[in-house]
Amino acid sequence: MQRLNNQTLATAANVASTPNYDRANTNAGIIHLGIGAFHRAHQAWYTEALLNKGATDWQIIGASLRSATVKDQLVAQDGLYTVVERGADGEKFQVIGAVKDVLVGPESPAALLSVMVNAQIKIVSLTITEKGYCHDPASGNLNLNNPDIQHDLANPASPKSAIGFIVAALDVRRRSGIDSFTVLSCDNLPNNGAVLEKIVLQYADKVSTQLATWIRANTTFPCTMIDRIVPATTDADRQELEGKLGLRDEGMVLAEPFSQWVIENKFCSARPAWEDAGALLVDDVHVYEIMKLRLLNGSHSLLAYCGYLAGFDYVSEVMREPVLAKLCQVFMDREVSQTLTVPAGFDMEHYKVELRERFSNPGLKHRTWQIAMDGSQKIPQRWLQTLQAQLDTKGNINLLCLALAAWIRYVSGVDEKGQTIDVQDPLAAELKALCEASNTAEETVRAVLGMTKVFGNALAANAQVLAATTQWLDRINEHGVLAALKSELG
Repeated sequence: MQRLNNQTLATAANVASTPNYDRANTNAGIIHLGIGAFHRAHQAWYTEALLNKGATDWQIIGASLRSATVKDQLVAQDGLYTVVERGADGEKFQVIGAVKDVLVGPESPAALLSVMVNAQIKIVSLTITEKGYCHDPASGNLNLNNPDIQHDLANPASPKSAIGFIVAALDVRRRSGIDSFTVLSCDNLPNNGAVLEKIVLQYADKVSTQLATWIRANTTFPCTMIDRIVPATTDADRQELEGKLGLRDEGMVLAEPFSQWVIENKFCSARPAWEDAGALLVDDVHVYEIMKLRLLNGSHSLLAYCGYLAGFDYVSEVMREPVLAKLCQVFMDREVSQTLTVPAGFDMEHYKVELRERFSNPGLKHRTWQIAMDGSQKIPQRWLQTLQAQLDTKGNINLLCLALAAWIRYVSGVDEKGQTIDVQDPLAAELKALCEASNTAEETVRAVLGMTKVFGNALAANAQVLAATTQWLDRINEHGVLAALKSELG
């Protein structure tokens, strides 16, 4: 079967919408670090809308910092790929042309740096997941013990981490008299731009105080909030698209119809008019991102851990189990909503209903195992801030403690049937060792909550949290998640 590419694009046009601009005469103005499915279904999708409206300077050069997988998918396709939107009303296909090229950092750090220092590049954006920031999630500080950070400080011209690449490129631009670029975090971190700025400056201070001073004066790090569910693409998805498109598309991505992007209007350089593509440019992203992290991401993680332990592969299946669907609603209504400041004119009750409908979308095969990845990096912003807010106001924390118990059972590495769980987490080995060294649920909870790099210093000493989490872990271990929830929620 022929691959999707420039020569076969006319065939795709029989089924999908395709780029209506001259890609050969469009310039790259964005470098994106971490060109995975999420970026291709979201930021690149918004940028494509502008290119279709006549913008000429905003194609994207993608960069993978780990493997050549995306390069192998896209370069042979001239950067083209299909976004398949799956909703209750069926499917919609769009071929995206926004990606001009894909580089692989480990193959040639010098090649990626040479592009990042080009004066035409105005924005360096990132979707590198929480662990890619090489920081301590509890404190927000750069983790100087991270092997990639240690390597990059010793080898500044040949970095491995996104932080190393950004600082190395800014250093060359500074010394060459080239204006800085805007650094745009698009990851699910609260206050993500400020977090990234802090880490970059801490790293830069280790390289040169003059460099750090220049970055402070010349570079901005806007915060963003991104909302679109993008499940992992499977070979079955590619095969299905091939039958409809008449072409093989190795780079296809799946997404729900819903999409939202809120961007802090704080750029030190030229930028695309993303607001013309539906993005919201605001002075303060914080209220939007906190609402999304706590309601969407917090509920998603809760459903992922409980659902996986209960034997469900996909979130839509989890939502068809009545007690888990009720868990989601009660968690949102009773424990999360009270901690949120709602933007003026925003209907939070409708948003919660809409979220549960999106979770239930049968067209998206969003695996609980995928959402459960890297929990030690995610739960501080998805659960712990909500938990602390409820503790501060003497609010309800019962289901937040259930969430912690489900996660602890998950990272123990054994499911309810006694089968091994493939726990993907930077701290997986350490967490498993703590669980195996503990003889009771209370010992396990106390040991895990004592991990200051995840939980800080407060939770391990909080008797209310310890007692409630222990009680839930005991019930999960003895009866299983569903039975434990039915006794609580009916």
